Amino acid sequence: MRISHEAIYQALYVQGRGAQRRELTACLRTGRALRVPRARTRGRGKSFITPELLISQRPPEAADRAVPGHWEGDLIIGLGSSAIGTLVERTTRFTLLLHLPRMASHGAGVRVKNGPALAGHGAEAVRDAIARTIVTLPAQLRRSLTWDQGAEMAQHASLRIDTGVAVYFCDPHSPWQRGTNENTNGLLRQYFPKGTDLSVHGADALAAVALTLNTRPRKTLDWRTPAEALHEILQSAHTASVATTT
Repeated sequence: MRISHEAIYQALYVQGRGAQRRELTACLRTGRALRVPRARTRGRGKSFITPELLISQRPPEAADRAVPGHWEGDLIIGLGSSAIGTLVERTTRFTLLLHLPRMASHGAGVRVKNGPALAGHGAEAVRDAIARTIVTLPAQLRRSLTWDQGAEMAQHASLRIDTGVAVYFCDPHSPWQRGTNENTNGLLRQYFPKGTDLSVHGADALAAVALTLNTRPRKTLDWRTPAEALHEILQSAHTASVATTT
């Protein structure tokens, strides 16, 4: 006799009742009280993501890191849905942190359905934070941005118009497609531990942490720092532009 794993899960979720159900649920790794078959979740897609925006359509130059200006982004989430945005340049590993403060009405009263994202990392807040940060960079360092399929990037079209940065999305449940960003997020957890309130860190504190990472020598950069690698690229671009005008 053979039985699938899905049948076992359904038996645990459907047959358990009362105290027995709570005891069985506590034994599950996720602790979920409801079961959603994995096959059903695979079929779900984000309405704001079309095929031409998937990572498979990203220019080859972004994949091989030969050309700077291609970024990976994500949110790190803390206690009470607090969040910090992270942007990492693929060639130099240079890191920018996005301050995403909660809205003043966060935690006050009942949340309005379809209202603004009070936690501070809704689509509009994330779009504005990325645009405000990335437009400070030279045009040659604003080529593309790769993100996961989180709803916080629903305003990607406006972001592209405002900044000129092409936005691409990873395949569902594929964080390794943003490997540089995932590695950086792991380093950032030294400063922003899981389970802590990230809203207590102001913009100046985030800038200080980013400076620490950007001045840390990296083996993958032949022991240069991300800041040094970025400076070399900018210096080279400046020299080339001077040469063409003389």
